[in-house]
Amino acid sequence: MDDADLALILALDCSASVSIESFGRMASGCAAGLRDPAVTAGLLAGPQGASLLALLIWSGPGAQEVMAGWTRLDTPESVAAFAEEVENVPRTIRAGATAIGDALHACEALLLAAPAGAACVVIDMVGDGKSNQGILPHVVRDRLVAGGVTINGLCVLHEEPDLLAHYQAEVIGGPGAFAMTCQDFSEFEEAMRQKLRREIIAARQRGRLA
Repeated sequence: MDDADLALILALDCSASVSIESFGRMASGCAAGLRDPAVTAGLLAGPQGASLLALLIWSGPGAQEVMAGWTRLDTPESVAAFAEEVENVPRTIRAGATAIGDALHACEALLLAAPAGAACVVIDMVGDGKSNQGILPHVVRDRLVAGGVTINGLCVLHEEPDLLAHYQAEVIGGPGAFAMTCQDFSEFEEAMRQKLRREIIAARQRGRLA
C-alpha cells in the first residue's frame, strides 16, 4: 500500500552558468511555489493526506548533494517548514559542468531510499543549460520512466534559447510529463508556482490525488 500520494524531488542546477544570485532566486522561487495556497492544499489533498518531498542540487559528474532528505508533508505547517528549509538551502557543491544524466542518476538513488511508497512519483529537473558532460540524460530517463517515474522540466532560457527542445528530447518523460520555460531567473518564481500547480492538476487527472 502507498503511504503517500506524491513523491517529488526538486533537482536544482548549480552549474557554472548559475550565479550565486540566480541560485538564491531558484531556492526562494521554489519556496514561494510550495507556499502557494493551491500547491499546499494539493500536496495534502490525496487519499493518504500526505506527500513526500526532497531537494537535490547538482552540477557536473560526481557533484550532486541531497540538501533536504525525504520529508513527509501532512499538515500546512509541515509544508511551510519544508519551504523554509528550501529557501535557506546553501550552495555546497562546486559550480561545474551540466551533467543532467548524472543528476537523474542521483535522483534515482534517492528514490530507492524513499521511506514509503507513493502513488505518483515525480522528478523536477530545473536548469539553464543542455547536458554537456557525463551520462547521457535519455539513458537514465528511459530507465526511470520504465519504472513509472515522471520527469518534468523547468528551463531557464537566458543563455540557451533552444533549451526546451533539449529537455523535450533528452530529459522529460513518463506519465503526464511536460517542460515549462522562463526567460531568466527574474521570472523563475512565477514559473515554478505555475509548474507545481500543473503537476498537482496532472496527478489529479490521473486519478491519484483527490
